[in-house]
Amino acid sequence: MLGRPLLELLTVPGRIYYETHLAPLLRMHGFFSEVALDLLEGDGEPLHTIANGKETRDSEGRPTSIRIAFVKSIDRRRYEQELLRSREMARAAAEATEEKLQREHQMAELREQFIAVLGHDLRNPLAALSAGARILDRTVQSEKERQIVAMMQTTVMRMAGLIDDVLDLARGRLGGGIAVEHKAGKPLEAVLTQVVVELRLASPGREIVVDLHVDRPVDCDSSRIGQMLSNLLGNALTHGSASKPVMVRAETRDEALELSVSNAGERIPPEAMDKLFEPFFRGKARASRQGLGLGLYIASQIAKAHGGELVATSTPEETRFTFTMPVQAESRDQTDGPVDST
Repeated sequence: MLGRPLLELLTVPGRIYYETHLAPLLRMHGFFSEVALDLLEGDGEPLHTIANGKETRDSEGRPTSIRIAFVKSIDRRRYEQELLRSREMARAAAEATEEKLQREHQMAELREQFIAVLGHDLRNPLAALSAGARILDRTVQSEKERQIVAMMQTTVMRMAGLIDDVLDLARGRLGGGIAVEHKAGKPLEAVLTQVVVELRLASPGREIVVDLHVDRPVDCDSSRIGQMLSNLLGNALTHGSASKPVMVRAETRDEALELSVSNAGERIPPEAMDKLFEPFFRGKARASRQGLGLGLYIASQIAKAHGGELVATSTPEETRFTFTMPVQAESRDQTDGPVDST
């Protein structure tokens, strides 16, 4: 390389950088230090170096020589390149994270809109139909008209129940979970009794045996526990033997509430046991015998929201669903309001 001009020893990017940056730097300050420059080896491959340059001048300030020392710096340049790659990777990761956050924000808005549609846009027309049916009920004259109005009211109630189920599904799967509001002062046994009365009226000819001993306040959302019992009892009436009673038991003991619903009938197949609490699981029952298949899923979410557990057992003699939860809920914020399950 002796006798060759400096620029011929540099790579093309190195030449450009030397002429546009380093040469002016030498003229202005007389030196540069620790600058990365690539030289060309004999085979044309770049050789990574660190350059230090100094310009000497005479007494009148005219340059007399330029001395540039090159130090091979493979490890250092590799480290610098790794830093650059790491920085690019970090920037790409940050951009990906930001994009993911934006997508999640958009999904959250979509979830809120979806729940709003269920909670408002579907309920309002149904409320109008219900009000119209009540008005018609006061003006009917024939028995046939009365039967038609009664069928309309039953259908409206069924649709309202389906909307409630889908709304709970949306909150459980898309939102923050089913909301519960703990109120220890409200008698739970009265709520459970009312649920049984309603289902007895809805299932004439079916026997429901009740054994309730809830003799102390339970820190729970009694309306949601009533909804759970309604779902479990409705499931037992749908799938249980029509010739044998459905048993409902509830008691408080050992600082816990235990609520169970059992029925005789066909055993639940083992392969179906793991799917009982999945949404839309309907087993082998005909579609005309049940709704959307959300009852057991919602019941399990209510149990989870109360810090409790809902389990199912099934034998050839009996199928039983048992819910247990602490009588006193675990410590939480003292402010009143809904508590979501996640």
